[in-house]
Amino acid sequence: MCGIAGFSNFSMDYKAAPDKWTEVLKNMNQVQKHRGPDEDGIYLDAHCGFAHVRLSIIDLSTGQQPMTRKQEGRSCTIVFNGEIYNMKEIRKELEKKGVFFQTTSDTEVILAGYQVYGTDVVKKLNGIFAFAIWDARKQKMFLFRDRSGIKPLFYTVHDNTVVFASELKGLFQYPGVKPRLDREGLCEIFGLGPAKTYGKGVFQNVKEVLPGHFLEIGENGRKDICYWQLESRPHEENFQDTVERTGELVTGAIREQMLSDVPICTFLSGGVDSSLVTSICSQELKKKGKTLDTYSFDFVDNDINFKANAFQPTQDRPWVEKMVDFAETNHHFLECSNVELYDYLFAAVDARDLPCMADVESSMLYFCGKVAKHNKVTLTGECADEIFGGYPWFHKKECFEADIFPWSMDFTPRTMLLKDEVLRELPIEEYARAAYEHTLRETPVLEGENEEEKRRREIAYLNLKWFMQTLLDRMDRTSMYSGLEARVPLADHRIIEYVWNVPWEMKCHNGIVKGLLRAAGENHLPEEVLYRRKSPYPKTYDPAYETLLRGEMRKLLEDGNAPICTLVDRKKVERFMESPTDYGRPFYGQLMAGPQLLAYFLQINYWLGKYRIELV
Repeated sequence: MCGIAGFSNFSMDYKAAPDKWTEVLKNMNQVQKHRGPDEDGIYLDAHCGFAHVRLSIIDLSTGQQPMTRKQEGRSCTIVFNGEIYNMKEIRKELEKKGVFFQTTSDTEVILAGYQVYGTDVVKKLNGIFAFAIWDARKQKMFLFRDRSGIKPLFYTVHDNTVVFASELKGLFQYPGVKPRLDREGLCEIFGLGPAKTYGKGVFQNVKEVLPGHFLEIGENGRKDICYWQLESRPHEENFQDTVERTGELVTGAIREQMLSDVPICTFLSGGVDSSLVTSICSQELKKKGKTLDTYSFDFVDNDINFKANAFQPTQDRPWVEKMVDFAETNHHFLECSNVELYDYLFAAVDARDLPCMADVESSMLYFCGKVAKHNKVTLTGECADEIFGGYPWFHKKECFEADIFPWSMDFTPRTMLLKDEVLRELPIEEYARAAYEHTLRETPVLEGENEEEKRRREIAYLNLKWFMQTLLDRMDRTSMYSGLEARVPLADHRIIEYVWNVPWEMKCHNGIVKGLLRAAGENHLPEEVLYRRKSPYPKTYDPAYETLLRGEMRKLLEDGNAPICTLVDRKKVERFMESPTDYGRPFYGQLMAGPQLLAYFLQINYWLGKYRIELV
């Protein structure tokens, strides 16, 4: 896994000032070095520059980038972030066409595939990826992103120059590209955050290549081309055949994503998703006489402070222990303290370049750093809930019928701390509703479905386009900031395609949440784990953590010069901090309530100051 960056302008001659532009590329690499601590490289042509940092996972000795390949007088250069899991099959296909390879890397497979198939090569790729190709003969640059949006790719246009990077911070190394925030960006932060609108980068004039799309950039401008999208069609298989096919897809994706020249591990919570991934990985490694490393996460003294609730009915540890015994893994229990959780709130902003999921994200960053000391690659159970219908908002009547994002139905906490004049300037709720309604209009319709099934598709599509993307961003930034490659096999596009059209009565078979996935996993898990009631990623229940947050917020308010003071009303914040902990339902997802709201505003303050953001 890697970090990529670069720029292209057809009216420029970068080679006329190579020292200047080489330095820019080096700076782009430097700020993304955490994504690829093993190697780095740059490429400079007259109208294009590429930068790359590498985390060596496959072809450790000959996979260096940027990679240039010449074939029949045609020179093409690539920078690539990701993994191609069907690289061997594509390589064999190309070899039959007479292609000769100099490395064993998937990078060269993509590049050679482009030289043979053109941009259609992207349709052949099964993997997680973001890559740029410079075609010297055509004098065109292409930016590609994977179907599920697992790997990030941001870009902006400045003085007719297209600048791109894996992370937002990479863009700001190009001369003249500054972190500016306009009214739209503020609405993103306060109306949608920690989510963001797909295709947007929150900062003014910053965008992202959409999942399943690529950009073609030439002298005549830019084209945004969609190469993959969901299609709604009738599902004609019976339940048993559907279970069998789902099992094949899930098992196949997990096995394929074990591809690595370095040891892999898994994150294990004891829930059905991570347990299924762990069980299959362990089975495969046992065939080779190897033992799988697994990791679970919790908080210091959570066994004392834990309070069961509708979202988290049980603690994870007893279930983790059951799975460790069942799968016979080499397990590591990791814990995070209140101070570490607080400190990592700001490192999480550094990693995401945006205010994010507060301590839900800071804890993941902390844990990824611990795991990265021992492993470079991990497989997780992320995305099963979005695809198979595991979240409460798929089931609860009030969420199902809500005319807004079902994981963020209450706007009160989003606005109750802001100054009145800020609220008058920012159409926060209107902005969020417009974003929601835009996604509803995009939802692929199946002719003849009743209103209830139509709504189920809308809920599922909202989850794939919004909630899943937020968690994928969280997983990518926290892992890659730590030099750890996190893979999400359950987000394989073939699983998404297939399950999208499976009727709800099969997904929730016999009224069991994620009944289809559980039925598909029956040969891999003990029954008690297989049918464990859903419990989300853990959070701390220690009241001392909220006390710590309140104290830090009071310091900012007393300072008066803190960036957040231009946006929040001191009296409103004081009243909020004097109210009982956790004002009610979460303002985002299942875990982000009162303490997380304070943490989110602390992150906003840090972000505004650290990035020296200009409000425009």
